[in-house]
Amino acid sequence: MKKMAIGIDLGGTKIALGRVDEEGALLELVHSATETGGGYGAVVGQVVEGVGKLCAGPAPRVVGIGIGVAGQVDPENGAVIFGPNLDWHDVPLREDIEKACGLPVVVTNDVRAATWGEWLFGAGRGVKDLVCVFVGTGIGGGIVCGGKPLEGCSNTAGEIGHMTVELNGPLCTCGNRGCMEAVAGGWALARSAAESVAADPLLGRKLLEMAGGRADKITAKIVVEACHGGDPLAVRLIDAAVEALSAGVAALVNVVNPCMIILGGGIVDGMPELVSRVESEVRKRALAAATGRLTFGAAKLGNRAGIIGAAALAMKSGAEL
Repeated sequence: MKKMAIGIDLGGTKIALGRVDEEGALLELVHSATETGGGYGAVVGQVVEGVGKLCAGPAPRVVGIGIGVAGQVDPENGAVIFGPNLDWHDVPLREDIEKACGLPVVVTNDVRAATWGEWLFGAGRGVKDLVCVFVGTGIGGGIVCGGKPLEGCSNTAGEIGHMTVELNGPLCTCGNRGCMEAVAGGWALARSAAESVAADPLLGRKLLEMAGGRADKITAKIVVEACHGGDPLAVRLIDAAVEALSAGVAALVNVVNPCMIILGGGIVDGMPELVSRVESEVRKRALAAATGRLTFGAAKLGNRAGIIGAAALAMKSGAEL
């Protein structure tokens, strides 16, 4: 009988839970809108309720629960030190879910969970050295070296989005300037578009029209759609984002020397051609010795990667107990 675990993608707007087997198959899925208004206790209650649904009735043995959450996680006790999207500060997530569900729990960063999913069951299957870069509202990532995910001294390895790519660039949410996320992330694209429209309404007329006449309603999705339509401003904004993303990835290639770069996230899903564009730029920028055996690929698991990866981590941890 196959071993199973429950994987949870816990975000500020949605909670998605799935029952996953040891081959990475997502067999059952439940999800709900995150009740952030009710505070930490309400969200824990939602998680416990979802786990109960997935464990109800006759089913193969569930060996544990893996949770991927946006934020900083204490590797020793599974507490969420800071979860910005949930407004959590030092909450004992692992302890509370273990008590309520009676199962071993592993808590990790949501992007690291997605990296686990892509590495074990997605685009990176069988690759021992890879870097995943997820470009969505922000930019996150994960690194696997020698068949082991990098965690770092304080469990923050993989904060790819906060690599500096412009020394005097725009202010990032982390407080630094010129982070890759602050130039190429979804929120940065929307901000740059609004600023460009304000500076030159004629050039920005298409984006403004697509946003219903309000510059503050321009989203990264609108910029991507306008770029595909050939709008000059949107093309310029995307070109700048590709340049920043490529500079950051090239630096990673030089430092980590992966066999594969996996690109995913909402922006990449909306512009699959970004994979080849970034590859072309990286091969120009990075050391030839580091790119000789390097391959590029698009993430395969989509929004299931975090669930599958979190469940896989739970099964691995359970095997080590």
